[in-house]
Amino acid sequence: MSTVVSSCYKKPVLFKFSKSFFSFDNIRKTTDLASKPGSDEDEFRTLDIRGGKTPQTYSRKKQPRVVFPPRTERMPVDQDWSNVWPGPRTFHPASVPLPLRQGINKLGASPGKVGNVELMKIPNFLHLTPPAIKKHCMALKKFCTPWPRALSTNENCQKYFPLELIQTDYCHSSPSIRNPLARIITIKFPLDKLHLDEHAKDKFLRLVGDRYDEETGIVTIVTDKCPLRKQNYDYALYLLTAVYYESWTFEHWEIEKSQPDLEYYDWDNSKCKENLIHLFKQANQNMEENNLLVERLKESIVALFDEVGTTDHKDLWPGDVVSLQTCDTCGSSDSLEGGQPHVATNHGFHGAAAGHP
Repeated sequence: MSTVVSSCYKKPVLFKFSKSFFSFDNIRKTTDLASKPGSDEDEFRTLDIRGGKTPQTYSRKKQPRVVFPPRTERMPVDQDWSNVWPGPRTFHPASVPLPLRQGINKLGASPGKVGNVELMKIPNFLHLTPPAIKKHCMALKKFCTPWPRALSTNENCQKYFPLELIQTDYCHSSPSIRNPLARIITIKFPLDKLHLDEHAKDKFLRLVGDRYDEETGIVTIVTDKCPLRKQNYDYALYLLTAVYYESWTFEHWEIEKSQPDLEYYDWDNSKCKENLIHLFKQANQNMEENNLLVERLKESIVALFDEVGTTDHKDLWPGDVVSLQTCDTCGSSDSLEGGQPHVATNHGFHGAAAGHP
C-alpha cells in the first residue's frame, strides 16, 4: 500500500493505491494483448457465450422417397367390403376399386376419381351395400322380438292398426341434406274404424269436409304448417282427437235439426217409412213378411236421394212401388188409399189422392 499527497489543492489530499495495481504482472499482460497481430485497442472484443466453440456442420445424404402403390391395387378380390368402408365418410379414391368419373371436361372424357373434388362433395352410399345391411340386421336381430303371428298378413295389420302414417325422405345433391318437403305428414284411416253413432258420424263428416272420400271411406289429414316433422305429426294427431270428441258433443240447437238438414236420407225417421207402415196396417198385413220388397224400396229411395246427379235409380223406384202395391199379400190396388197410387217424394211416400200432397 503506497500513499501520495497532492499539492494542487488548498488542502492536501491523500490517495491510497493498492500495490497490485502497478505491479509488473499487470503491465506485462496489457502489453502482450496489444502486441498480438490483428488486435485493435479501440475495438470491443466479441462476447462468446457458447464458450468459443465453432458449430460443426453435418452433411446428410438425400435418400429417394418411396411411393407406395394405391390401396386399390393391393386389395384382394374376396375381401369384406364392410371392413374397408364401415360407415359414412367422404369419398377417397385410394379406397374405392371402381373406375368412377364425375364432372365435365370439354376436351375429352369426364375427370377420373383421383383428385376429383366433385366426387368428394356429394354424399355416397358405399357403406350401405347389401352384405353390409345384412350384417347389421344380423347384429340387431338378437335385440328384436318375434313378429306377432296375428299380424302375418296385410289385412290383419290394417285391421288392428288402421291408422296409416305417410312421411317422405329426400336424398339429393345440395349443400344441405334437409328438404322442406320432408316436414309434411299425412295420416289416413277408414271412417268405419271409429266408434261413432249416427249423430256423431254426421257431425264428423261435416267437420272433415272434403277430406273424406266417399268411394273408399278413407279420411285423409295432411299437416304442413309447422317447420318440423315431429311438430306436424303431433298436430295431425291433435286434429284427429279434437274432431273425434267434438263430433260426440251434442249442442242444444241440434235438437231443431230436421230431415232436410241431414247429408243423407234417414230411412228410419222418414215420412216414407211411416206411410209404408200405415199402408200395411190398412191391408192387415205384417211388414216383416214383405221384408224383401221393403228392402228393395228402401235401397231405391235412399240411393235416389243420396246419389245426387245420377239417373241409375230414377227408373227403379217406380217399379218397386208398383210391385209393392200389386203384391198378393197386400191385396188389390183398389184397397190402398182409395185406389190412388202412392209415389215417393222429397218428403216421403205419399198418396196422390186429394188431401195427400
